[in-house]
Parts: sequence; C-alpha cells; structure tokens
Amino acid sequence: MSEGKRARQGEAGKKTGVKLLIALLVIVIIIAGVLLALKLLNKGQEQAIVTGEIQEQEEPKPQVQIVDVNSKTRPYAVMINNNHEAWPQCGLQDAYIVYEIVAEGGITRMMALYKDKLPEKVGSVRSARHYFIDYVEENDAIFVHWGGSPQAYNRIDTGIDDLDGIALEGTVFFRDKTLGRAYEHTGFINLAEAKAYADEKGYTRDTDKALLLNYSAEGIDLSAKEGVETADEITLKYSDYQTTSYLYDADNKVYKRSMSGEANVDLETGEQYTVKNIIVYKVENYTINDGSGKGRQDLDNLGSGSGYYISEGYAVPITWEKETHSGQTVYKYENGEEITVNDGNTFIQILPTNGKITIEPGEPVQTEVETQEAA
Repeated sequence: MSEGKRARQGEAGKKTGVKLLIALLVIVIIIAGVLLALKLLNKGQEQAIVTGEIQEQEEPKPQVQIVDVNSKTRPYAVMINNNHEAWPQCGLQDAYIVYEIVAEGGITRMMALYKDKLPEKVGSVRSARHYFIDYVEENDAIFVHWGGSPQAYNRIDTGIDDLDGIALEGTVFFRDKTLGRAYEHTGFINLAEAKAYADEKGYTRDTDKALLLNYSAEGIDLSAKEGVETADEITLKYSDYQTTSYLYDADNKVYKRSMSGEANVDLETGEQYTVKNIIVYKVENYTINDGSGKGRQDLDNLGSGSGYYISEGYAVPITWEKETHSGQTVYKYENGEEITVNDGNTFIQILPTNGKITIEPGEPVQTEVETQEAA
C-alpha cells in the first residue's frame, strides 16, 4: 500500500472517531438534560406538595337528574283527579313535584308539576280549586285544569296563566272513552303538545322564580339529623274517605305509594308510583259558606308550622313558612337551616289539622334480585 493511501485512510479514521465522539457527547448532553429536568420536576412537585398547591384531579361532579336546575322554562301545574272512581291516574311518575290537598267531601286532589319531562297523557284532569293556585304561583307555573269552582275562576281572572279543558277540549285536552268510567273522569291532557297553545297565549316566557326546593345530586344522610326517626311505613289519613301511604323500598331507596289500601299504579304502565322525597304537614281547612251547598273548602295556609321531611328511610322534623299566597313556602330543619332534598321526585302532602300522620319503622320492601349460578 502506498504511503498516500495509508495517509488517506488514517485521515478518514480520524474523522470517523471525531464524529463518534461528537455523537457520544450529544447523547451524554441529552441524558444529562433529561435527568436535570426530572430532578427539577420532582423538586417542584415536592415543593408544591409542601405548600399545598397540588390537588388531586377532580372528577366531574354528579348533576341533578330530576330537573334541569339551570333551566328558566316555566313548569305546568296539572290538577289531577283523585276520586276513587277515577283511578288509576296517568303520568304522575314524570312529575317532579306533586301536591295532595283535601277538597270537598274529604276527597283529595293532586296537582302535579312538570318541567323537563312532558308526557303525552296526564290525568285524569279535574277542576280547579282556588287554594291550589297558591302553589301554582309559588312555582310560577302554567295552570292546567278542566273547569273550576267560582272561587278558582275569580282567582284565575286576576292574571293566572292557565289552560282550561272546557275551552280546549278536542285539542291538547282529550277524552279517553275506553276506560268505562263516568264521563267527568275521562279527561286528559297531552303536555307534549301543550306548548303550542301556551305560545299562542304568550305564556312561555322565562321564569323569574328559583326552584321551590334545593336538590342534591349526592345522597343526603338524614340519620344524624336532630329528632330523626326511622320511617319505613308512613300513613297519612286525610279523612274517612282518603288515606295515602308509603312503604320504603330499601334496595331502590324510594317509597312505594298506595292510597286507601290499593297500590297507586299508572294507567298506561301498570307500575306502582315511587317517590324519593315526602314533605308532610298540616294546615287548618274549613267549609266555605258560599250558598252552594257543595262543601267547598278553604285553607289557612299562610303563616308557619311544623312537619316532616322524609327520604331514604328516615323522617326529620322540619318547619314550614309561607308569607303570601304567591310567595314560596320555605322548608327548614329545626335548627333554621333550609332543607336540601335528595335528587328525585317529591310529594308534598298537606293534611287537614284533624288528619293523622303515622311514621313507623317496620319491614321495608326488599326488591327480589334473581341470581344465576355460574356454569
């Protein structure tokens, strides 16, 4: 090999060595940089932990399901027939609040509120009574009824937004003549289509009232509340004609509803109505001397009193206060804190003062769960 060739090979070897050395240095620098970055990161995390700046990543909070708490849509308040000859009712499971109050003859009527779920068949719809309008107004609702007493129409004429089956029969109000009932017990409303009529009348503005109740998407532990008692069986005697009762289903954490010894079932589904929250209290009622001889009632429902909030197997003493007919009823624990209710439907049971409230521990309903042995 010539000296020139050996020289060229030597030069090439030197260049290769330099490249390898440079590559090695680059690798070393990269590794050192990574190690330094990790060290600084760890040091920063340690410092953040010491100063309390690092928090665990929060999971999305559960949202209330019974209503959209941010919605400004006005609810519909539907007068529901509770004459025993009108059973079963239809669509009550979709209501987020239902009031039950005594009417003439010891018969009760209910008023069901719907906000986000608007069923196609609700009823049977019955005539208005004026004291129910207090609870229409406290929810800023559109009042749905089929006729009414003179006292109710006088109140409606003061500016209550209403849909009346007498005027609208054959539209969103309809008769179900297949039921084999007396004619006055066959009237229903399609709430899914009612909005068009409410639009025509200019009723569908945004509401300026907050929801009547405060809801918690997370379960509320009532067991430690002052005065708490076990509430597996609740019996509410309105009169010799009407008794409403509840039996706790511990597996599903709801109450199964019955009336006068019969399961309160839905006309369409056949399923027994279930209730998450029960608010119960008494107010004075008396017969109006209006010359009609029909025994129409009035309520002394302004002022304050005591009652119970019942949910998930417990009953807690509460107070209620209603200052004006249109003002919202405020419910508080005995310590003065406003109550928050569990996420679910609520039945507000307003009894006469001669009614009877019985709350008992007992054998709560256990839902049967079928099990299957592994093959």
